[in-house]
Amino acid sequence: MSRIRSIEIVDFKFPARNLERTGSGQMVTFRRGSSIEVTKNAIAIETDDGLRGEYVTNWVASPATRGEMDMLAPFMLGREATEREGLFDDLKREIRQWSGMGHGPLDIALWDLAGKKYGAPVSEMLGGYRRRLPVYASTYLGDSQGGLDCKEAYAAFAEQCFALGYRAYKIHGWNEGDAKREAANVLHVAKVVGDRMTLMLDPANQLRRFSDALYVGRACDEGNYFWYEDPFRDDGKSAHAHKKLREMIRTPLLITEYVRGIEPKADFIVAGGTDFVRVDPEYDHGITGAMKIAHLAEAFGLDCEVHACGPAHRHVMSAMRNCNFYELALVGPDCPNMVAPVYTCGYNDQIDCCGEDGCVPVPDGPGLGVSYDWDYIRANAVATRVYS
Repeated sequence: MSRIRSIEIVDFKFPARNLERTGSGQMVTFRRGSSIEVTKNAIAIETDDGLRGEYVTNWVASPATRGEMDMLAPFMLGREATEREGLFDDLKREIRQWSGMGHGPLDIALWDLAGKKYGAPVSEMLGGYRRRLPVYASTYLGDSQGGLDCKEAYAAFAEQCFALGYRAYKIHGWNEGDAKREAANVLHVAKVVGDRMTLMLDPANQLRRFSDALYVGRACDEGNYFWYEDPFRDDGKSAHAHKKLREMIRTPLLITEYVRGIEPKADFIVAGGTDFVRVDPEYDHGITGAMKIAHLAEAFGLDCEVHACGPAHRHVMSAMRNCNFYELALVGPDCPNMVAPVYTCGYNDQIDCCGEDGCVPVPDGPGLGVSYDWDYIRANAVATRVYS
C-alpha cells in the first residue's frame, strides 16, 4: 500500500521580462523594459512507503486555486495514492460549490507518483501512442508598446514562428473589444501566412456584443480560420448564444474552456453550443478528469483540444486520437512564456521548443518525466504549507 502521509504546497515567485499586467486582472501583455512577478505553486505528495509525486502549476496559480488546494489536501491524507478514481470522485464532490480548479494539480501529482512507482511515463499508463505533438504558437494579447501593436506586427510574428518550425498560429487580439480592428487583423494575417499556416482566433471573451462576435466570425470565414474560440462577453458560458452563432457563420467554434468538468461540457455539447471541446488537466480535475472529457468528446464524434502547455498536457494529448494541436501559450516578440524556470531535465515550453517537424516531444521518463529544481523553488518561496 502507498498511503498519503504528507502534502506540501509551496507558492514561489520569479520575474518575467518585457511583460506587464493590463487592467486590474490577470491579463498580461508586452511592455519593453517592464517586468512582472509571477507566482506559481509547487506540489509534492509523499506516501508512507517513500513514494513522491510532484507538479508545478502553469495556469491555475491564483489565490482562489490555492485556496481550493488547501481545502482538498486534508481529505487526501491517509488515502491510497494509487486509487485515483476514488479520490477523484470524493474530491470532486468536496469542491462542488467552487470552481474545482484546485483539484487538477493534486490529481496530476498523483499520476506523477504512480508513474514513478511503476517506472512508466504517464503517457504509457494512459495508453498513449503519439510521441511528437503538432504545436501552435499562441500569442499574448495585443499591445500598444511596440510588440503586437498592429496587424502588421501580428503577421510578422507569424512569419517568425513559421521560420522556427510552427505550422499553426493562434491570435489573441487586443483587449478593447474593437470588432473592426480584430476583423482587419484576422484578414491581414490570413493574407500573409494563411497559405502556409493553420490559423485560429481567440478573442478571450473581449468582444462586447453578439453582433461584434458575428462580425469577427464572418472575417474568420473569409480568412478560412480553423476555429474561433470564446469570442464575447458571455464568458464562454452560454450554449444557446453559441449555438445561434454557429448557425450564422461557417468557422467552427471552440468553446468550454470556462465550463468546468465532464457533466457541464456534456450539456454544452448536447445543446449544440460548440464544434470542438476544450480540456485542460489543470482546469478540469486533473489528468483523470481530462481523459474523461476527451473520451466524452470522442463519443460525440468531436475533436477535443488541450488548452495551454505543460508536461501533464503533453501526456494527455499523447493518448488522445481526437486532438489536433498542442498549445504553446503564451508567446510574443521578445518576451518569454510565463512558465516557471524550474526544470532541471531540459524540458522546455518556450518559443524555441518547436522542432523542424512542427512538433514537440512527449517526456519519456517515469511519471511526468520531468525533474524540478526544488532549491530554486524554496529559495523563491513566498508561502509554504505542509499537511501531514
